[in-house]
Amino acid sequence: MTQRILVWDVPTRVFHWLQALAFGGAYLLAFSERFRDYHDTLGYILLGLLVFRLLWGFVGTGYARFSSFLFKPREILAYMRSMFNSKPGHYLGHNPVGSLSVWLLLALGLFICVTGVMSLQDDASDQVIYLHGLATKIMLGVIFLHLVGVLLSSFLHRENLVRSMITGYKSAQTGEGIREAYLWVGLLMVLAVVIFWFTYAHKPLG
Repeated sequence: MTQRILVWDVPTRVFHWLQALAFGGAYLLAFSERFRDYHDTLGYILLGLLVFRLLWGFVGTGYARFSSFLFKPREILAYMRSMFNSKPGHYLGHNPVGSLSVWLLLALGLFICVTGVMSLQDDASDQVIYLHGLATKIMLGVIFLHLVGVLLSSFLHRENLVRSMITGYKSAQTGEGIREAYLWVGLLMVLAVVIFWFTYAHKPLG
């Protein structure tokens, strides 16, 4: 008998959506010198979010910890084969293929932020600027594959993964969910982002 259980805590969900907004906004604003301050501010916000996620990966709730989605190569390959057979194994947290996108998004995000900060320096080299742009393009590709994987997994498992990342809940035949959502941590994250935005984004829109 299936039951509705809490899988994703609030900080993990807040990070997920704020990361998407920060990267997406920074990318869209990167092509206009007029909005350069906004691009830079969103980049710093993304860097702060990633640093938090690295810490939360060690001290957060069960399914948010890195140890919960650290799969061996043979486990990832086995899951990929099972997807082609339309009978993939079900995971409450990140599945083996989904974990790949998480690791790539974290690594690429950090690389983009670091090269972005380096490119703001007066003595920034063309190579740093090039790597920043190249990593951004790769990031877009990973995001596209991630979205495809989410849709495919939602179809194969008959569950709405987007909704679960909004509500935090999944339906499963086990009661192994998390007990604490840590709402207060998520609220502090949002407050910190808002304060940082209004403090450092100086140029008015329009």
